[in-house]
Amino acid sequence: MKKTATIILNRNLPDVTNHLYDSLIKHNGHVTDVFIVEAGSDDDKLARNYSWHACWDQARREGLRPPRGFNYGLTQLWNEGKFGNYDFFFLLTNDTEFDNNSYLEELLDELGKHPRVGVLSPCSKNWGEWFLLKEQTTLYFWYVLNTALLLRREFIEAVMTPDTPDYNNFLYDGTNFRGYGTELELIAKGYANDWATALTRRVWSEENESYLKEQHRRINTESYQENLRLAVEEGELWMRRKYGFKSRWNMQLYSKGFYDLFFKLFPEYRKYRL
Repeated sequence: MKKTATIILNRNLPDVTNHLYDSLIKHNGHVTDVFIVEAGSDDDKLARNYSWHACWDQARREGLRPPRGFNYGLTQLWNEGKFGNYDFFFLLTNDTEFDNNSYLEELLDELGKHPRVGVLSPCSKNWGEWFLLKEQTTLYFWYVLNTALLLRREFIEAVMTPDTPDYNNFLYDGTNFRGYGTELELIAKGYANDWATALTRRVWSEENESYLKEQHRRINTESYQENLRLAVEEGELWMRRKYGFKSRWNMQLYSKGFYDLFFKLFPEYRKYRL
């Protein structure tokens, strides 16, 4: 049994998912077990080595999207008694691409150097954050948005919903369907429980947005622009309903408050502060 469980989300793009799976097994299979969640895929568009198929009516109609999809995969591991076998969980959407083959091994090695980091994200060369990482390999952030997250099990156990783990609330709040803002909530929960979130340039990754832009009908979802509009609209409504915030900026300030407190409690990590 490996120490890391990788969960890949697929919806109707089996070739893309199979390629990511095969590459992961070939170059990082010695450090991870790989599980594929079919997040509402059609029966004729399932990945070759899928682990679980979310095939109830709503999942088929709307998909699970990352919050519910990753919740579902983690819940399956939990219910099968496998969750405690792993020290780390690597959450991947199938449109994630990396700059080198040993990306997971590199991320695990980097996470090992930061014992209070619960979430580690590779950086993108298209993000402004890479300018901040020119002098340091890894820095701690109060926000992150990515399609590839490496999580420590102790972090998940500190912030998860253990009494009713399911696809709606294991780790992310699945009532925010498309997930705009849920990563900020997750990070804030982490810092509130003494776990930092970090971004590293040791591994670079990108989301290949061409799949959503060019194959949204095959995926059975809205167009790229419509998805973006709905994500912001639904996410801001979720923030207002749950926290009383009127914008993502308010949510970032909320997260940063816990971020600032973390360095008062753990001054030895101030060298990784922005």
